[in-house]
Amino acid sequence: MTRTAKLSSAAGAAVAVLVTGGFALGLHVANLHNGLIAASFTAVGLFVVLRRPGNREGWLFVATGAAHAVMFAGRQYALHTGPLPGASWAGWLGVWPLPIVLVIAGVTIMSFPTGRLPSRGWRPVTGVLAGVGVLLAVVSALWPVEYTRTALVAAHPLSLPGFAAADAFYRIARPAGYLLFQLTWVACVVIRLRQARGDEARQLRWFVYAVTVSAAVMVLGLAVWRSPVPGTLTMPVVAVAAGAAILKYRLYDIDPVINKSLVFGAMATIVTLGYVAVVAGAGRLVDGNRTVLSLVATAVVAVAFEPLRRRVQRLADRLVHGHRVGPYESLARLSAHLAAPAGGLLDGICRTVADGVGAQEVLLFTGPPGELRAVSVWPDTGPLPPGVRTWPDQHSGAALGATVTVPVMHDGRFRGVIAVRKGDPLSAAEKQLVGDLAAQAGLVLELRATAQRLVTAGDAARRRLERDLHDGVQQRLVTVAMELGTVVRLASAAGSAEVAERAAAVRARLLEATAELREMARGLHPAVLTQDGLEAALGFLADRSAVPVRLGVAVDRRLRPEVEATAYFMVSEGLTNTAKHAGAALASVRAELTGAGLIVEVADDGSGGATMVAGSGLEGLADRLATLGARLTVDSGPVGTRLATVIPCG
Repeated sequence: MTRTAKLSSAAGAAVAVLVTGGFALGLHVANLHNGLIAASFTAVGLFVVLRRPGNREGWLFVATGAAHAVMFAGRQYALHTGPLPGASWAGWLGVWPLPIVLVIAGVTIMSFPTGRLPSRGWRPVTGVLAGVGVLLAVVSALWPVEYTRTALVAAHPLSLPGFAAADAFYRIARPAGYLLFQLTWVACVVIRLRQARGDEARQLRWFVYAVTVSAAVMVLGLAVWRSPVPGTLTMPVVAVAAGAAILKYRLYDIDPVINKSLVFGAMATIVTLGYVAVVAGAGRLVDGNRTVLSLVATAVVAVAFEPLRRRVQRLADRLVHGHRVGPYESLARLSAHLAAPAGGLLDGICRTVADGVGAQEVLLFTGPPGELRAVSVWPDTGPLPPGVRTWPDQHSGAALGATVTVPVMHDGRFRGVIAVRKGDPLSAAEKQLVGDLAAQAGLVLELRATAQRLVTAGDAARRRLERDLHDGVQQRLVTVAMELGTVVRLASAAGSAEVAERAAAVRARLLEATAELREMARGLHPAVLTQDGLEAALGFLADRSAVPVRLGVAVDRRLRPEVEATAYFMVSEGLTNTAKHAGAALASVRAELTGAGLIVEVADDGSGGATMVAGSGLEGLADRLATLGARLTVDSGPVGTRLATVIPCG
């Protein structure tokens, strides 16, 4: 048995004994919530620990549950009529740790869902909370300042002087401290929720949803029954929701439920508090007729309801979906992506659509209607969906896994499809926005297709020119050089030394020009790449490099000419820069064909400091890669430079 299994078994057994023994002593509604919290938090925490041993939040849940189990058992023992032997000390153990237990619960809330605080800046904050909790716990341990709220049968076991001063201090410090705890927890969760992305954001939404429901029940219980018990009894719901969020990722479908629940709960609370404030508060001040006050309260609530509902809805939208940009801002953002450096245009389209309509997922497919392939996805937390899709068909939306699909057109030509998935149906305004963005995306895809055609045509022209130089001009120059060699021999045989010398000099210069022409032809497009493939061409570059090269190539088939040519020129540019600027002792080249595409990397151990500036070879290389849907990554620190990309090969 592993150490984790041993610890979890011991913790589970201890909590089970405390909770079961406590319930066996009787049912006390005022203490029921401690037992339920102990059982639910411990069970969820142990389940999380066993399923995901590396998740610290599970152990925080176990600690919270165990602390409540100790308090529950101690209070249950001291609440039993009799009293039982040692009830004073058992009750004492069930009361004074409350502030410290609240600190533990607060750290659990603040660390959700990873088990770590959002940043190191929160550590001093938790230190302050712990200090306040320890101070309140010490006062509660030495004097019975908390006993008036617990109704324990057994008395406080200590009898120290200074109770009046301690009680006066506790009456002020307790509400101030507990308010500090709650405000800190709320601030931490809100900040974390606003900063969270991807799965963590969705996990936090589940947690916030459960806490909101519990708080709404708490307010309803205080307003209707004047008791916090209904709210405290819903705490297990928080534990269950938190455990589900930790263990299950990508909970997209909860978003609309959370949104509606937040609005309903907030409005129910506002209406209830407003009604109570007018009827109870104003009634006490003016001692008026309650029927008239009820009518006034109803009128006030009716007038204020819709404006308040709109404000609450906007707040709920922001909490659930994050900041939602407007149509004008969405179009402006897409224009900014068009003006930005190449490499992120397609990702920018998906991100802009997602921000504009609050989508859960956006996919961009390109190609003809019968052979659509995914080229970009938001959020980019996973791989692109494989395979080929068709559009339209009788199940086009379902086939693309989307709520709505919009074709991307330009000048009447089909360029692709934007697929949007959202929990709620898109409104008419949102559909219009997606359509407008799709029209702009059509221009982007058209420019991208045009650039690809230009690169392909340019590569074809370079290959033709290289072939013409190699098979035409170069061969004729070689023939002329051979004839000059014959002239040199004839002149030497005829005794014309001066003619032979001059002919030999002309022949040498002609051979130099032929060699330069051969290098120029290789620069245009290497014949070895066309004839033998990428592995041989990269080996040729490594052999001719001025810096020793460690080469690793794993490409088991021929690729499209534009892909091979782009990979070749990337390696050529990288090795050239290494030789000219880096002062490196060793360079490494890697080319590997994977499911994601052709991975190409060029690295060295030189001086570093490479940057992509306007007009540089790196910028041209980035532009060329962008036409193939790839992005150039330049990682150049004080020591060493690394160029990397992944070229799609579908």
